[in-house]
Formats: sequence, C-alpha cells, structure tokens
Amino acid sequence: MSSEELELGPVDIVAIGFPAGAPRTGEAIPIFVDLVDRGIIRVIDVLVVQKDAEGVVSGIEIADLDGDGAGDLRVFEGARTGMLGDEDAEVAGEVLEPGEAAVLLCFENAWAGPFAAAVRRSGGRLLDFQRVPTQEVIAAIQALDAGSAS
Repeated sequence: MSSEELELGPVDIVAIGFPAGAPRTGEAIPIFVDLVDRGIIRVIDVLVVQKDAEGVVSGIEIADLDGDGAGDLRVFEGARTGMLGDEDAEVAGEVLEPGEAAVLLCFENAWAGPFAAAVRRSGGRLLDFQRVPTQEVIAAIQALDAGSAS
C-alpha cells in the first residue's frame, strides 16, 4: 500500500499531569475508551510516569488509579509500540513536581484518515498544523461574552 492509499490520520501526543494528592478518579477514562470504541481515535502508545521525592522520573505500571479495584487504565495494557519512550518520560518529568504523575497518550485521529488519504491521492500535502490551546479558546469565548454583556 502506498502512502497515498494509507488511511492514516494525524497522530497526537498528549501529556496529562496529576498533582500529588489530587483525586485520581478515572472519570475521564471511559470517555477516552468510548472515543476508541467509536473509531474516532486509535491508541498507539500509553506511558505513565511519576517523579519521586528525590526528583527521579520513572515509568509506572498501568494500574487501578483510585484503589477501587477497577482497573482504570488496564484497558491500555499492551498499548506500547515504542512511539513513547524514555526521552518522552524525561521531558514530561521536567514539568512534574515530586510526587506528581503524568499519563502520556499517543493516538491517531482515525476520523481524519479517509480525508487525509483523499488529500494525498489528489496531490495535496499538509503545509502546517496548529492547535489552539483550550485555555485560549475559553478566554476568547469569555471575552466575547463579556463584550456582549455590556
């Protein structure tokens, strides 16, 4: 299969930090799994890291986050392709405080695969890609709301 025929969507890496003592409820996991089940995204790699009291960053086993016996992250066991590695763990660890943890998710935006393949088949190519941080979108909406309230 040529690269023009390959229906591969954009691949993102997301790092989500969890402060020490934060409630790790696992509430977002079923929502993420639903995206996988519906074919919107495809998980490529999952890596969980933590920084200990001495500042050492290490990978940790995918486990039950909240201790309720449900394997919150266990659905991602085996999601290791090598796309995320030690260097990614170290980069994530640089922003963690001692006692904090992070989940790194590498996933394909599968919904975009057919569109991306059609663009490639017609000779198109991606020139640039920008993602607007959620905080910026929220700030822009709040500014619009504040402007229409006056």
